[in-house]
Amino acid sequence: MTEKKHIFDLIIIGGGPAGVTAGVYAARKKLNTLLITKDFGGQSIVSEYIENWIGEIKISGKKLQQKLETHIKHYQSKDFIIKEFQYITNISEIKDNIFTITTNTNTQYYTKSILITTGAKRRKITVPGADKFEHKGLTYCASCDGPLFTDKDVVVIGGGNSGFESASQLAAYAKSVTILQRDEKFNAEETMIDNVLNKKNTKGILNADISGIFGKKFVEGIKYIDLKTQKEHALDVKGVFIEIGAIPATDFISENLVKKDTFGQIKINHKTGQTSKKGIWAAGDCTDSLYKQNSIAMGDATKAIEDLYHYLK
Repeated sequence: MTEKKHIFDLIIIGGGPAGVTAGVYAARKKLNTLLITKDFGGQSIVSEYIENWIGEIKISGKKLQQKLETHIKHYQSKDFIIKEFQYITNISEIKDNIFTITTNTNTQYYTKSILITTGAKRRKITVPGADKFEHKGLTYCASCDGPLFTDKDVVVIGGGNSGFESASQLAAYAKSVTILQRDEKFNAEETMIDNVLNKKNTKGILNADISGIFGKKFVEGIKYIDLKTQKEHALDVKGVFIEIGAIPATDFISENLVKKDTFGQIKINHKTGQTSKKGIWAAGDCTDSLYKQNSIAMGDATKAIEDLYHYLK
């Protein structure tokens, strides 16, 4: 006689703001749920301060991580199970609308529905010198490595919210901070742009196409081409901070199961969070949602849970 497999109502993949929000809602709706995550907090855990988390005027990424973890673990029970330090290697459908999920531990779980909230990881720069000088003056985390560049000239590559947030952190201890943006305008929120560029030691350069990073043992400078004049310029800096967007963490799920866009983002119905596959939803930065913010990810996760609850019940 074969062993009967337990089938969950729902498996949530990911422990960032979207995953934790989904978990809280699922637990309160008494869905038999399994949440699988490598860690809690998402990309925001590297932020020194977050100033748009509603209810907190200012909160560190580390503190936010702790709050999310504490909140979700409050609901742990025999019907709401959390598996930490695991990631998904495969999702497949074993029969109509029953899915199996395999983790890196070769453990298999079975479920009637899935919510993917795996977020994204930072996009790396590929110009000459980038690989050579990574961790030798080139870094992807201002809050982690910024203090190493006290009283030194640095650049931030990327003019979105994350780039300006990093520049704001760096301005507190760097001698100067220059923000380089390839486009004709910065993409960050207007208030953030004004606050950062009004600092005495911070400036921005537009139409700057990075052409290389140079130095001997450590970074000594960066080169860029002015897209309007086509002239190459060099800046003598000791630190290069990269903030050029993110890559969705969706490699574990096949396009034969759910549709993705050209960037690898999972396509969803933006009213419900449903993917192209019945029984699978997605929310947050791993999707083709136009805007990427913690609050948006949380709202999208809430919508997805409400929709899949009706699907299940």
